[in-house]
Amino acid sequence: MTYCVGLLLKDGLVMLADTRTNAGVDNVSTYSKTFVWEDPGERTIVLMTAGNLAITQSVVNLVSEGIPDPEDPHGPRATLANVPSLFEAARLVGRAIRQVHDYDAEAMRAQDTPFAASFLLGGQLKGRTMRLFQIYAAGNFISAAPDTPFLQIGEHKYGKPILDRALDYGETTLEDGVKLALLSMDSTVRSNLSVGFPLDLVLYRKDGLKIFRQVRIEDDNAYFQKISRQWSEALRDAYHVLPPPEWT
Repeated sequence: MTYCVGLLLKDGLVMLADTRTNAGVDNVSTYSKTFVWEDPGERTIVLMTAGNLAITQSVVNLVSEGIPDPEDPHGPRATLANVPSLFEAARLVGRAIRQVHDYDAEAMRAQDTPFAASFLLGGQLKGRTMRLFQIYAAGNFISAAPDTPFLQIGEHKYGKPILDRALDYGETTLEDGVKLALLSMDSTVRSNLSVGFPLDLVLYRKDGLKIFRQVRIEDDNAYFQKISRQWSEALRDAYHVLPPPEWT
């Protein structure tokens, strides 16, 4: 299991993923689930993955090496480095998922292994609108919008409430978006053993056409520990000052 979250804000994108791929009392492993295709000044595309690692790795390899165009099988292969828009990038990831399904799903069913994979795709191409998509195991997808400015994949339930309450497309700055994403992750890490450090954070400023910041956050990161501690204290203080129910 994993947790990835993407925030679509007026000023840019905040995307955050954990790296844990397996968990148990004596078995913890990590693998980066964040991939970037960037040509500064021309395009920046970020892909985050959740689900079966073998499936997601196959999909990432396909969108990197290229998939033939079904209408022009002898023409150039489509990759995330040459698609003409983020919408076409989402379609390409969907095609890659379906191709992996066609190749592996039957063998996986024989082993009672579900075909589980999901993706967050965000970024911008020169002259195009900044966008954020969530792509499902069937290859179909949805996009974030000002009314629904965040998308999540993986173990999302613990980190959703703070985003529902506090995130606003037009009012939340990129810096505040980082705080919300990290607090969303903090809630998830505290509640689910299958999500854990290190974390990969990617920030993109609208129309920048290059990554603004990409940070690896370890469990001893001073800033993360500080906001985690202060958030816990603030919640305890807030609950103490709430009025008691009249019926008690």
